[in-house]
Amino acid sequence: MYLSKTEAAVLPTTLRAPAQRTRRTEPGRRRLWSMLGPAFVAAVAYVDPGNFATNFSGGAAFGYTLLWVIVAANLMAMLIQSLTAKLGLATGRDLATLCRENLPTPVTRGLWLQAEAVAIATDLAEIVGGAVALYLLFGVPLPIGGVITAVVAFILLAAQSRGYRPFERVIAGLLLVIGIGFGYTLLGSGVDPGGLAGGMVPSFDGAESVVLATGILGATVMPHVIYVHSALTPGRYGDAVTAGRTRQGRGRLLRAQRIDIVVAMGLAGLVNAAMLVIAAQLFTGDSGVESLEGVHAGLGDQLGTGAALAFALALLASGFASSSVGTHAGQVVMAGFLKRHIPVLTRRLITLAPALAVLVLGGDPTTALVWSQVVLSFGIPFALVPLLWLTSRRDLMGGWVNRRTTTVAGSVIAALIIGLNAHLLLGLLG
Repeated sequence: MYLSKTEAAVLPTTLRAPAQRTRRTEPGRRRLWSMLGPAFVAAVAYVDPGNFATNFSGGAAFGYTLLWVIVAANLMAMLIQSLTAKLGLATGRDLATLCRENLPTPVTRGLWLQAEAVAIATDLAEIVGGAVALYLLFGVPLPIGGVITAVVAFILLAAQSRGYRPFERVIAGLLLVIGIGFGYTLLGSGVDPGGLAGGMVPSFDGAESVVLATGILGATVMPHVIYVHSALTPGRYGDAVTAGRTRQGRGRLLRAQRIDIVVAMGLAGLVNAAMLVIAAQLFTGDSGVESLEGVHAGLGDQLGTGAALAFALALLASGFASSSVGTHAGQVVMAGFLKRHIPVLTRRLITLAPALAVLVLGGDPTTALVWSQVVLSFGIPFALVPLLWLTSRRDLMGGWVNRRTTTVAGSVIAALIIGLNAHLLLGLLG
């Protein structure tokens, strides 16, 4: 009996011939892996130069104490990025656009203004980090290094003109460079199992540890990536809106999206943890490593030039990759909230100005990086709360709507972040 492809597809697997199962399974696996990529673009922002500053500062000042913050922030990031990716899959539109379509104009304008402030803080971290890396590697003056980092971001963004896959491959390659660099350094520094276990117990050690914990949170759960990830998934999987109308179709797409996020965010989380562990092992209580330059010199003194070189190369890859992703995020935010576009060069010049001011005026790059990440932490709720509201609406999401437990978990995360921000703000004002 002849069966069409459609009829054969709905037969139970046990009723198909072995050869047919093999032919259908292998292409299915290839299609699954071909769907991976958007989360790797988002994950680069989770290991940007701001993470270098907060994680090494936290480890040097407090040892393993703040390791639990990195782990908790990474788990939060997995859930949040899963929600924003699902929003793009279910609706075919990004978070900023949906906010404009579903919220009053004054609210939309307010969200846009804070998103632009977040974009400036993000650019500051990425440009300053790339400039510091170029200085460490080649002795390039910091202001010139900042300009070079911005130019490289343009070049990387040009890969998007050839489709999403070349850009994703470049970014994933740079993420791999960062991971290899810290994997190599971690082998040299070693790990204290007792300290590792103790660092998983939630605790703080004074007001400064709260500031660094907030910076770690902002550096990990970056608000601009919540916007950009939702813009990476529409069209990325073909007509996902149509395919997701069936439970089978939604399951296939969600499975691919979750694998993408777990692998990419898992790698980013390991890199962040490695930074803090290395600092805790080598620099606890050492006042000479309060800057990225000090970390570079300290690694060279304790582990040799190879470790110092690995650190500088990882920082350079981080600055280049995250700067290009940040520029793309800025375009998504403006187009979504205002339905307007401005030339990429104009946007880059505007957001580049504060970073260059820090570099030209001789401000401390590491301090600027830490506080830029604190600013990002205050921006998280402005993206997270609308995301939770939109993904819990059945009229918008259809079969993709959040389960009640997912919405509750997301609400708890939002409350914890808002509470930590409020605690820090009251401490600073007091």
